[in-house]
Amino acid sequence: MPTAPGSTVTGSPLLQARGVSKRFGAVEALTGVDFDVDAGEVVALVGDNGAGKSTLIKAIAGTQPGDEGSYFFGGQEVTVHSPQDAARLGIATVYQDLALCDNLDVVANLFLGLEQVESGPQSVLKVLDEIGMEQRAIELLKSLSVTTLRSVRTEVVALSGGQRQSVAIARSLIADPKIVILDEPTAALGVAQTYQVLELVKRLRERGLGVIYISHNIADIFAVADRIVVLRLGRRVAAFKTADTTHNEVVGAITGGGVPGEPAPDQNGGTP
Repeated sequence: MPTAPGSTVTGSPLLQARGVSKRFGAVEALTGVDFDVDAGEVVALVGDNGAGKSTLIKAIAGTQPGDEGSYFFGGQEVTVHSPQDAARLGIATVYQDLALCDNLDVVANLFLGLEQVESGPQSVLKVLDEIGMEQRAIELLKSLSVTTLRSVRTEVVALSGGQRQSVAIARSLIADPKIVILDEPTAALGVAQTYQVLELVKRLRERGLGVIYISHNIADIFAVADRIVVLRLGRRVAAFKTADTTHNEVVGAITGGGVPGEPAPDQNGGTP
């Protein structure tokens, strides 16, 4: 059954976006979209190509700020005009291209731009704390139950798709975020690799993080999401509790075709 607009599974949302709109010339990519996610919750953001999913997450991540809309983090109104604003709030994003450096090893990729330096007199020379970074990398991957990597000194170019995705997600946690946005994390992965990534998403929830999960794969969404928010043509058209809905209902909301015998969801995520 669709949930009421703005409601969550776990209570007061960690992040609330209200009335987000974005235009590109004459094209209105988003129109008054509401979205929220709570700590320890996975919210799937779904819709067909061109529905506005990427535009919404870029607005939340600050890479492409919305033209209109309000944002609340922990109940306090905030501004998100840049990726730096989002990072300061504790929002990390893993885009579909992963942005990994193939010629660097896992440790170097995890700490890229956040390198640790040794303390003491030699710190004036900015000597990288290779041992400290390696140890933290091992501990982080272990805490996420990433067990398929033989060594954190393996170059990323030699990793499988699932391993690369795991490294990208682990890198997003280096700065201890509160929310992680995952853009199509299982795209082009095999069955075993997809399973590994979905298990990793569940562990992010267990760590108390809010997770925004963008995907076209309905089976993956039902495997990990607590709630599902549907966009169509730049508008929020439905929101469901995963436990209370079906694949057909979600597909019907995405396509606009509805489900036989069910009332069609309205643009605010409720029913007439």
